[in-house]
Amino acid sequence: MSTATAEAPEALGDATRHQPRARATLAAALAAGPGHAYLFRGPRGSGKRTAARAFAAELLALGAPDPDDARRRTMIDPSPHPDLVWMRPPGAQHLVEEIRESVIRAASLSPAEGERRVFVIEEAEALRDESQNALLKTLEEPAPFAHLILIASDPELLAGTILSRCAPVEFTSLPPDAVLDALGDSHDSDATRADASAASRLSGGDVELARLLLTERGAALRASAERAARAAIAGGEGEPWREFLAVAEEAGAEAGAEEEQRLLAEAEETGRRGRAGKKLTREAGEQVKRVERRARTRALDLALSLCAAWFRDLAAVAAGAGDVVLNSDRVDALREDAAGVGPADARFALEWVLDTRRRLRLNVSEELALEALWLRLQSTLSA
Repeated sequence: MSTATAEAPEALGDATRHQPRARATLAAALAAGPGHAYLFRGPRGSGKRTAARAFAAELLALGAPDPDDARRRTMIDPSPHPDLVWMRPPGAQHLVEEIRESVIRAASLSPAEGERRVFVIEEAEALRDESQNALLKTLEEPAPFAHLILIASDPELLAGTILSRCAPVEFTSLPPDAVLDALGDSHDSDATRADASAASRLSGGDVELARLLLTERGAALRASAERAARAAIAGGEGEPWREFLAVAEEAGAEAGAEEEQRLLAEAEETGRRGRAGKKLTREAGEQVKRVERRARTRALDLALSLCAAWFRDLAAVAAGAGDVVLNSDRVDALREDAAGVGPADARFALEWVLDTRRRLRLNVSEELALEALWLRLQSTLSA
């Protein structure tokens, strides 16, 4: 079958229905004979993970004794298929030892069934330099039956040597209508329909983020971002950014507690089987800390992204382009703020927030970075 006429299998087609470019690339790969390494790259929430699982299912079905059963087991999360290895970072980064054992060493082992093995690395940008260097040999000289799929929202954080050895599969942000459609029945009533519409715009094409914004916690986070942004415009005393730190702390503590309970349950089950004890090991305790830190960082980044969206909308309204705002349910409040802020100052504010988000990824002091940001915002916007 030629590349031009290749059609995606049904499950893969469903998984990429909003990503025609990715669908065409993957369908052509299956038709011509799949390569050994792929990089699924694109913004968060664009469907990369769903597409990767569907593609892995098709790879494992090729040459399998029962292709339909191979697909079915691969699509389960977590999957019981013995020839699928799916890696997620336990914390801020992938562990070097796990990459070496579960991917690099395992990629040399023959398939347990069928003709192929598939290794999926979620958030590949979280691979340390040591992990990326170790992975190079596997990418350069793969076993003929091994296929690697790397998923990255920030591929620029990967080494050029990694990027050059993977066939790119490009994903774009989902349009707001597609996100709204994916939200389903969460916007049945008139009151929540406006919320869902705003969430679909604010999510940047990320369905999971849109769902979060419609929860009680997401609504509270959005409200705190709006209050902080508007406080910078109004001026006056106070440190509204401290609310961001409190929200991030709460998110981290909750995620850490959930991970601790999961690991304790695993330890208890292991104890029943006569092996390790029922309390967390030192390594498990470190993993809890990593999960907690990761959730805290993500919550703080989300708060700042929502604050950036407010300034982005403020610039649009001040310039007379109110029909393109992301906070579509808060147009009146944006007009009120825009009465005293020019488009240029609003754009400066947006850039400063985005710059602070970038700097926080470099492990600078959260408190000092946020304090400096709000002093800068107030000195310009409240004037």
